[in-house]
Amino acid sequence: MSKPAMVNLLDLTPSDAEELLREFAHANGVGAYRGSQVARRLWTAPATGFDAMVEIPKAFREQLAERFTLPRLTLITEQRSTDGTRKFLFQMHDGQAIETVAIPDGDRMTFCVSSQAGCALKCSFCATGAMGFLRNLDTYEIAGQVRELAMLDEPLLATNIVFMGMGEPLMNWPAVDKVLTILNKPNGFGIGARHITISTVGWLPGIESLAKRPEQFRLAISVHAPSDALRATLMPVNTKFPLADVIAAAAKFDRRVTFEYVMLGGVNDATPHAEQLASLARECKAFVNLIPLHPGGSMGFVPTTPERIAAFARQIRKKGVEVAIRKSRGIDIAAACGQLRVERQPRRRPVSADEHS
Repeated sequence: MSKPAMVNLLDLTPSDAEELLREFAHANGVGAYRGSQVARRLWTAPATGFDAMVEIPKAFREQLAERFTLPRLTLITEQRSTDGTRKFLFQMHDGQAIETVAIPDGDRMTFCVSSQAGCALKCSFCATGAMGFLRNLDTYEIAGQVRELAMLDEPLLATNIVFMGMGEPLMNWPAVDKVLTILNKPNGFGIGARHITISTVGWLPGIESLAKRPEQFRLAISVHAPSDALRATLMPVNTKFPLADVIAAAAKFDRRVTFEYVMLGGVNDATPHAEQLASLARECKAFVNLIPLHPGGSMGFVPTTPERIAAFARQIRKKGVEVAIRKSRGIDIAAACGQLRVERQPRRRPVSADEHS
């Protein structure tokens, strides 16, 4: 009789993992409560492995290790900025690498997490897009970024999560859907839904799926150009999902929507662009977040001057739209998404998103 397959507990929702562990504990004669103790060490008080769960009897820990796995991400390197931003490069089981950024701001600690290795969307100003699509991340690889930082010798604990790292999260919805549960539920990381933001180029099937969830997760849409003609030159996805369709989906989304808008000197920063962007924002009551182009990941574009960004913001505000200018962080450590991986990892053959299930 063959041994049952090993189960990765970190690929399950917290409730499913606890139910399975309680059944396993009961079947092994140690009391179902021991399963709940183990479940707590997955996310709420994460342990590096079963051996580290010293509150669990040693014999039961050995039984757990024969049936379940708690796979780790390997920290390859870390960079620290003078502004406190920290960037981590993690390696996965197949040698692929992903980035996670931790951004402190007063009593907030925001993690910027990756959902794919590479990206298929080829936005012209994005360092991640330049490397092509390599594969989707599994649930444990996305949530594991948050877990690994919580297990550092000096733990980093997230108060806010943004899916703004490598990849388009809504193209990897089955995994991201489960990760949202892990991040949000009290038996996971317990981070409030309003403190979790999913950033998308406007992947409509994913926006519709996200809208079906009852929690108040935030949606950020990477607009970057206020017309189809210009957006198509910067973001090829606009051909598949035109701006009007994206704005219509955002208008139906019954929670707060943010427009992300990277300022590209001489490309999308003229007065008519500000007026068009304000008009789009009014259609779906969106908040506009202007993002200075990160010089390290500029991909040949020139950053808009601070003076022009300020004037652009004033023009939007005059139209009755709330607007903010994002403060650049981690400039001295190449914190633009994808840069550290490009520096440290050899190029691999990209695949199309269709080649990866």
